[in-house]
Amino acid sequence: STGVGMIAAGQCDVVVAGGVELMSDVPIRHSRKMRKTMLTLNRAKTLGQKLSLISKIRPDYFAPELPAVAEFSTSETMGHSADRLAAAFAVSRLEQDEYALRSHTLAKKAQDGGLLLDIVPFKVPGKDTVTKDNGIRPSSMEQMGKLKPAFVKPFGTVTAANSSFLTDGASAMLLMSEEKALEMGYKPKAYLRDFVYVSQDPKDQLLLGPTYATPKVLEKAGLSMADIDVFEFHEAFAGQILANLKAMDSDWFAQNYMGRKSKVGAPPLEKFNTWGGSLSLGHPFGATGCRLVITAAHRLKKEGGQYGLVAACAAGGQGHAMIVELYPQ
Repeated sequence: STGVGMIAAGQCDVVVAGGVELMSDVPIRHSRKMRKTMLTLNRAKTLGQKLSLISKIRPDYFAPELPAVAEFSTSETMGHSADRLAAAFAVSRLEQDEYALRSHTLAKKAQDGGLLLDIVPFKVPGKDTVTKDNGIRPSSMEQMGKLKPAFVKPFGTVTAANSSFLTDGASAMLLMSEEKALEMGYKPKAYLRDFVYVSQDPKDQLLLGPTYATPKVLEKAGLSMADIDVFEFHEAFAGQILANLKAMDSDWFAQNYMGRKSKVGAPPLEKFNTWGGSLSLGHPFGATGCRLVITAAHRLKKEGGQYGLVAACAAGGQGHAMIVELYPQ
């Protein structure tokens, strides 16, 4: 969306927009006490001052701060937020496991059917070349049911099986005006028509971005839910997706929390994430946005649709939605 703005403003003709995440090698920091001591030590001028500071270091100072996917404004892990959200919308463990199994099953079907073709092989130093997403693992309800809660113990419903997994990944898209694309001899895949960003309470509504963003982007584009042929929503957690679908289908939620007269309605599942999603393909934070958009474009072409709606939640209680329109074939 930043690239679209730069092109619209006349600052750029062509933009490559992309992102990368390396979750297999995240930085692990010293504890806050140790960091503070080291910074103070850096300012100490005399040997006596340095020795005095060093003498205050205790064994627990050396304990590292392990990385966590935590919301910076509340310090709560997103998994904990997903568990509370699922409880608030009465999304059961069974429903979450069923949805996660759906995501993996559809992703496997799409992969085997040659639909996930927009992947560049990558040679991992010292290891094999990665040629396809390797987190797709259709299981069984019985096997998934054996897993213990990952965040709210012992009564939570979010588990490793119904959460998106952290993985390495990168993505990039080529953006330009239609005139520039045709001038350069390219045939565009899709138009990026409209987009919106929203933000709401980062504690209780951290993962409800799609619910808030969807009606706004539809109004901006002059479209209704019935006009949308393809939905691609980021699957942070199965509980998050199902809570959003329930919120979107609730007049009470629309009236009491969104200031709207009526609900926007839930997307029909036959149009929703039919090639899998983040639960099965993985979620490298910086790369997921491009994947959602390009998957929507490819699905529109494959299925003969015109409009796609992409939506995601994000840290800070943010949300995003975008309308993708298939370029005339």
